[in-house]
Amino acid sequence: QVQLVESGGGLVQPGGSLRLSCSASESIFKIYTMGWYRQVLGKQRELVATISTGGSTRYTDSVKGRFTISRDNAKNTVYLQMNSLKAEDTAVYYCVAARPLAANWDWGQGTQVTVSS
Repeated sequence: QVQLVESGGGLVQPGGSLRLSCSASESIFKIYTMGWYRQVLGKQRELVATISTGGSTRYTDSVKGRFTISRDNAKNTVYLQMNSLKAEDTAVYYCVAARPLAANWDWGQGTQVTVSS
């Protein structure tokens, strides 16, 4: 199981920006599909964005045009750039990783993002 460590969360005003980072423990990071989930207390987890080994990206509709997922294989790191943040983006954000053909994601510990004035 790959170890994932998120950073970059915090408090930001509506309309502001944050960049989340997720560092992975394995040097074979480049073969993993990476992603970000978020969860609001008491609600179901939501898959926010994914990025394939080849760099193809997918986003949930509510963040399209505002969030960008990217990866740096040389640094074993995936990023989530979040712009034009809204109060409804407030959640704990989790980095996830999956090996090829894996049935499940490996999860990070999560980082809190709070959008509030």
